[in-house]
Amino acid sequence: MGFSGHLVFACSERPLLEAPLFGGSDPGLGDDVHEWQPRPGGWQTLQLEQGVWEDEDLSALVEWTGAPACVADVSDSSIALVTGLNTDGHRWQAWLNLDNAAALLVEEPEDVDDVSLWVTTPEFEEAIRHKRAELDAEVPSDAEGALVWASAAGVQTAAQQSRVEELLRARETFVEELFDALLDELGFPEAAQSSPQP
Repeated sequence: MGFSGHLVFACSERPLLEAPLFGGSDPGLGDDVHEWQPRPGGWQTLQLEQGVWEDEDLSALVEWTGAPACVADVSDSSIALVTGLNTDGHRWQAWLNLDNAAALLVEEPEDVDDVSLWVTTPEFEEAIRHKRAELDAEVPSDAEGALVWASAAGVQTAAQQSRVEELLRARETFVEELFDALLDELGFPEAAQSSPQP
């Protein structure tokens, strides 16, 4: 069973758990929060179990830190939707592990009575291929949004859009590794040690 929850990435001289949205390091969070090895410059990643993070929390975190931040909504370590937000309100999103995302996002026909039977049909495979192509077509603009966000974060990045696109199309068993690799590729300073395995 993989990890389901959120990976929150932001910059602060203070621990992110001191942010008001976390209740100012509420000890009640306990086992629901894991801190990854911090990156130089105050960049921190929190791994939050399902139910700790709400959509509006990203805006609150950017306001509290005064810096761009992003969050990956992870499902079973196999798929993630990354949302980044700048201090000026500019937002970008990108899916990680596109094949898994396509399977999750494909819409079942209204006339399907038994989903477990439909997923074994050629029609289902075709629907996934179609959805995968749609997601793939969005990758260039997703990568561009990520680069603009990283630049606004003050990262001196030499990242090439083609390399970011390649990463957004990549496949990993654990999507957390793709998220970490994306931050590396965007030019954020690497942590002294690798992030923990899920």
